Amino acid sequence: MNKKAVALFGAAIATVLALAACGTNPNGGSSAGSTDTNSTINVGSLYEPQNLDDTAGGGQGVTEALNGNVYESLFKLNDDGSVSNLLATGYQVSSDGLTYTINLRKDVKFHSGKALTSADVKYSIDKVLAPDSQSARKSSFTAVKDIATPDDNTVVVTLASRSISFVYNLSYVWIFNDEAKNLTTTEDGTGPYQVGTWKRGSTLSLKRFAGYWGTSATNAQVVFHYFTDATALNNALLTNAVDVVTSEQSPDALSQFTNNKNYKVNNGHSTTKLLLAFNDRVAPFNNTLVRKAVTSAIDDKKLLQSIWGNYGSLIGSMVPPTDPWYEDLTKVNPYDVNLAKQELAQAGYPNGFTFTLDTPNYDPHPAAATFIKAELAKVGITVNINIITADQWYTKVYQNHDFVATMQEHVNDRDVVWYGDPSFYWGYNNPQVTQWVKQAEQSATAADQTALLKKVNEQIAKDAASDWLYLYPQIVVASTNLTGYPLNGLNSQFYVYDIKKS
Repeated sequence: MNKKAVALFGAAIATVLALAACGTNPNGGSSAGSTDTNSTINVGSLYEPQNLDDTAGGGQGVTEALNGNVYESLFKLNDDGSVSNLLATGYQVSSDGLTYTINLRKDVKFHSGKALTSADVKYSIDKVLAPDSQSARKSSFTAVKDIATPDDNTVVVTLASRSISFVYNLSYVWIFNDEAKNLTTTEDGTGPYQVGTWKRGSTLSLKRFAGYWGTSATNAQVVFHYFTDATALNNALLTNAVDVVTSEQSPDALSQFTNNKNYKVNNGHSTTKLLLAFNDRVAPFNNTLVRKAVTSAIDDKKLLQSIWGNYGSLIGSMVPPTDPWYEDLTKVNPYDVNLAKQELAQAGYPNGFTFTLDTPNYDPHPAAATFIKAELAKVGITVNINIITADQWYTKVYQNHDFVATMQEHVNDRDVVWYGDPSFYWGYNNPQVTQWVKQAEQSATAADQTALLKKVNEQIAKDAASDWLYLYPQIVVASTNLTGYPLNGLNSQFYVYDIKKS
């Protein structure tokens, strides 16, 4: 997802365990020889943070660089969708499912030296719920009725209604020092790294935190190097300016790494969907038939192959295969130019129409937009491509809803629930879907939740609420002298604390 869209959508990649100095590492290459615990790991990325606060529109880049590395949550989201204790040692739930008593670790200090207390947890949850919060998970906490702090190590959260995903959602809440200031430009987290220097438009460095409560990072420093062009990023890897690329965006360039013994190409699992997102509030996309026609006029398979070759997959909905409520819905709105023309005529647009497509300026969006323009021309639709920056996208599209259609990546798992929120940027408003999402969250069992969210998924596909073009592959390319780096792209995070350089 884009630098912004992503902040909308930030959660957890699996932690890849560090391996021994000799032997084979199934998560990030094979290790050979001794490793340097004082090494600097240079990471190449296309996603620079917009700021350092994930409740203030920090974007995908802030999730990638800081989640789990600089900031931590009460619970950690694992690669299989389960959660485990992190800053919390455990929790208890009342019999009616409305009261959660959470116990905190007693040995945790922020980077400033202040001890973690329940007041910090209350502050952090309140920060997500604040009127000016731009957290993508804000709507997930509307059931919170009260947060009590009976002592420094205990938090009691009372809900107005049952929330089966409450602990899962807490894995998205960074715990901030309640006394910290200027969090968009500075940090005070509890993670294994502190932010060193941020040179906007260039690099963001993380340095190992000596007072970390857990296992110390296996390297002394990590420097994220930011690029706006995938070719330049690959060149940096080839010239050893970076050691690893977090997510390869130029598949045509992979051959120079697959045939080179100095690099390893890893193909993991992703939750990132590329969307042609309509503004369902405004004409012509407030008409379901128009959305269905546009969806059927675009050959998603051909688009995927043109961008990614044999990588990636089609899904036909917002739900990736790793979500419990996944179904293959690619046939609901099939690629069929004649069907698209019929639907346009039924919608009152027999001669097509013209619209502006707001397109982020980084790969692969411009190429995908050009492909879409050519496809829609076949059914009489004229597309004017408007290239914008990630900052402009966030303000124009996400905040102000000032668009007709846009392209965007959405990285999170379980984010189909956003179609139950009519205030979300795409403006999809189906009362039945909103009700199903609400009922799913209040479910007593995972089976009930899954059944309801399958209904949601099926309905948004029938309504062509968006056009889910494809599911990204997760291709991590790294130098062979590196081990312990993450391979999977769950929610766009990139844990760096287990990376070793030999």
